[in-house]
Amino acid sequence: MALDPSTINRFGDELYAALVDGRTIPNLRDRAPGMSIVDAYQVQARMLVHRLAAGETVVGKKIGVTSRAVQQAIGVFEPDFGILTSAMEYADGAEVPWETLIQPKAEAEIAFVLKRDLVGPGVTAADVLAATDHVRACFEIVDSRIDGWDIRIQDTVADNASCGVYVLGADKVDPRDVDLALAGMVAMRNGEVVVTGAGAAVQGSPLNAVAWLANTLGRLGTLLLAGETILSGALGPMFAIEPGDRLTMKVGGIGACSIAFSRESVHA
Repeated sequence: MALDPSTINRFGDELYAALVDGRTIPNLRDRAPGMSIVDAYQVQARMLVHRLAAGETVVGKKIGVTSRAVQQAIGVFEPDFGILTSAMEYADGAEVPWETLIQPKAEAEIAFVLKRDLVGPGVTAADVLAATDHVRACFEIVDSRIDGWDIRIQDTVADNASCGVYVLGADKVDPRDVDLALAGMVAMRNGEVVVTGAGAAVQGSPLNAVAWLANTLGRLGTLLLAGETILSGALGPMFAIEPGDRLTMKVGGIGACSIAFSRESVHA
């Protein structure tokens, strides 16, 4: 049975308040047994309403849960998605105030910037390639508003796919000039390698992940729009970060990016 509108609104309001206050809340699935993924996306939409009312604008989408290991961990066997807003993007090399985060982790990804709309269903990897203006190296800093990252698919979807902030590299590469499935990634924390991976970790190719998103959104009556940024999913495992860390990553044939974090933490 679908959640009633008042419960959906209450959960969305709670998650937004947790975001603003820099705190976490108990997981949703145990408080609403039978909560479906459809319910969770409705909660996500309610949370987004608050962000837009606060002056943020939608600038793109993110794809999450693309690796088989993560899917098995949270009990789902397809990706999910969240909405990127203007407040989430930092410039390459920027320092993020640690106190604006709650319990962050990092993922190294390839970001797509579209030059024309992608209208699903029926979108193929070739369609994604044709609609992409360029790809860029990207760090996504995921950040759950759920206590202790105690999440299953309903919790992370409701929490805007655990979106935190992200940074795009300066290099812009035509995706037709690189084999995205074979593109190798190395991520470093404070100069030491912490994660390696490749494009094939993302649904066989990041192009497949973006096609999945376009088709999923198309069935929901939503488009991927020209000019939007699409974070296509982690090229390797997400990893822990601490105040004062500096992260750098490189993707073969695409480029590099970096992000740092202040040493201050009000959550310590």
